[in-house]
Amino acid sequence: MKPTIPLLLAIAAGPAFAQETRQMDAHEHGVGSLNIAVDGSTLAMEFHAPGADIVGFEYVAETDADRASVEEAVVTLGQPLDLFVVPTAAGCTVTQAAAELEVEGAHDDEEMHGEDDHGHAEEGHSDEDDDAAASHTEFHAEYQLDCTDPSALTEMTFPYFETFENARELEVQIVTGSGAQAFEVMRDTPSLDLSGLF
Repeated sequence: MKPTIPLLLAIAAGPAFAQETRQMDAHEHGVGSLNIAVDGSTLAMEFHAPGADIVGFEYVAETDADRASVEEAVVTLGQPLDLFVVPTAAGCTVTQAAAELEVEGAHDDEEMHGEDDHGHAEEGHSDEDDDAAASHTEFHAEYQLDCTDPSALTEMTFPYFETFENARELEVQIVTGSGAQAFEVMRDTPSLDLSGLF
């Protein structure tokens, strides 16, 4: 996926942000991440969530129904202001939005299951079992918004939790010119006070 902004998130965040990002890579069901960076009138967001949070499963889509669920989720995730709502006074409009499903942990069968790697003497064990155990899916989206009045970004609410019933928490990182801050937004309190950050 082409980055929306050469991730302001990486430039402005520093070691604390990088450490937090590494911890999120652990892939915990129910927990997604939303990274936000503001530079002038530009607001960039990067979102990650396990497939199970968004479509209810994390295996690679196999049936028509699974594929339809994934396609619908990608379309929904492509509408950031329906999921992560900011005050209308900020005058934010979406200038770029891209969402996709990524397969994490997939591997090349030939490389991992060559003749000399290991035998499958265990009854009922197959390459497909290995693939299913070794991979999971994660949704990834990147957004760029232009806001006419960033100082009006005083809060963000999260209809995201209503849209995706398996989502329980979002770990939010916000990077501004004055530094980085971390927040946890929970399903039962789906709002974030941004007063004084921008």
